[in-house]
Amino acid sequence: MTLRFSQLVACAVLACATTAAFAATPQAAAKKALTPQQQRMADCSHQATGKKGDERKAFMSSCLKGHGAAAPATAKATQQEKMKACSAEAKGKSLKGADRKTFMSTCLKGGAAAAAVH
Repeated sequence: MTLRFSQLVACAVLACATTAAFAATPQAAAKKALTPQQQRMADCSHQATGKKGDERKAFMSSCLKGHGAAAPATAKATQQEKMKACSAEAKGKSLKGADRKTFMSTCLKGGAAAAAVH
């Protein structure tokens, strides 16, 4: 009986030790500090939320090189400039209502067909 009891206790201790080791692994990984490059990648990725395709790729490249603060301002200014130019063009064509909305959408997407359609 004592041999079986000893084996049972050994198995229980081994099971507890294994469970504790696996449970500690995610916590240890979570506590591990990110390298500066990993932190920069996480920050840039967070800032790039909403960007897709080539725009995201260009932003990430610029941000990872350390130009992250300038890139969003430039992109915002470009969008503002597009809005201003498209609005002026729509006003020049006397577009109103749904026609203006459709034109503005196409123009802001960079569609050259906007000028030809209206």
